[in-house]
Amino acid sequence: MHDDSLQHDEWWLASLGRMLVWARLRVREAGTAEVFDSDGNTLPYDSPDTARAALMDAEFVAFDGLDDDDALARGFRLGDVTPPRAASDDGLQPLMVQTLGARA
Repeated sequence: MHDDSLQHDEWWLASLGRMLVWARLRVREAGTAEVFDSDGNTLPYDSPDTARAALMDAEFVAFDGLDDDDALARGFRLGDVTPPRAASDDGLQPLMVQTLGARA
């Protein structure tokens, strides 16, 4: 797990059929957090733990916590998937939902 006293990003994902839906949890130095979701919304939380709990309630899992078996159970190979990247949140939003190819 990360040191929540330092600003950092965590990537979370949910699998829906043949689609992966990403969420970026950003931990802020002030001890708060925000989640950027696949709809382009930035949702504020009072703490990283509260944000993580909300993601888990929505059936998201931490990407860095997945192992090969977890990924295969969700229909993909872990080495074939990486969190989306873009220069801005506007550019990131359309990449937050990915359609998977053939079953792993």
